[in-house]
Amino acid sequence: MVELAFLAIVRAVRPPYPWTAEFISQFWFTVRVCVFPLILTAFALSFGPAGIQASNFFSLFGALDRLGGAYELIVVRLFAPLVVGIILAGAAGTAICADLGARVVREEVAALEVLGVEPVRNLVVPRVLALALASILFDVFAVLAGLLGLVVVVLQNNADLGPVFHTFLSNATALELEASLVKCGIYGSIIAVVCCYKGIHVSGGPEGVGRAVNQSVVITFLAIGFTDYVFTQLLLATHPILSQVRG
Repeated sequence: MVELAFLAIVRAVRPPYPWTAEFISQFWFTVRVCVFPLILTAFALSFGPAGIQASNFFSLFGALDRLGGAYELIVVRLFAPLVVGIILAGAAGTAICADLGARVVREEVAALEVLGVEPVRNLVVPRVLALALASILFDVFAVLAGLLGLVVVVLQNNADLGPVFHTFLSNATALELEASLVKCGIYGSIIAVVCCYKGIHVSGGPEGVGRAVNQSVVITFLAIGFTDYVFTQLLLATHPILSQVRG
């Protein structure tokens, strides 16, 4: 998988670029398949586990305005990238793995190699770039959906939105949003590489395609958890300001 990722990077930057049409097609497919479940999941997690429990806690102390500071941490740093990774892996990643696996079973990839068409350049590169770009775009959607959940929670508690968003903006930094976007880009690249690798190396016919899809989902979820831990620890260690309470 590491070798495939390296080859994809090299083929992406080295001309010619025959993968542009496939990239547009894969990007549009990813957006069409993932955008609605992504927004719905981000809103549900923001309103449910985070909003209801946190609002009940802050209401005990009459400090519901502090909910904005909590949501800055919950949505931007935690929930938004996690939702993006889960939805991409479960929807777009599995589709990519199944598509490439079916092509291998039908020997279409072997036929492309016979014709002199490089599979990595024409099949892997556009999918990696499409998922990486889509994951960054989806992070913005997830943050906005999370903030919509915050609005619903505040209105449900008959509180004013002004103090809550003042606390949110006081704690929010451009660095945190940039880190969230970078993390999502890494998630998208990992998902694409893992799913492409499992799809290209399918064996055992149609049953092998199903096994490869299941394996790709498990591996990507484990990779997302490991990447999240390492990335967050490095971010907090190199930028202590993110551990401070502001506002």
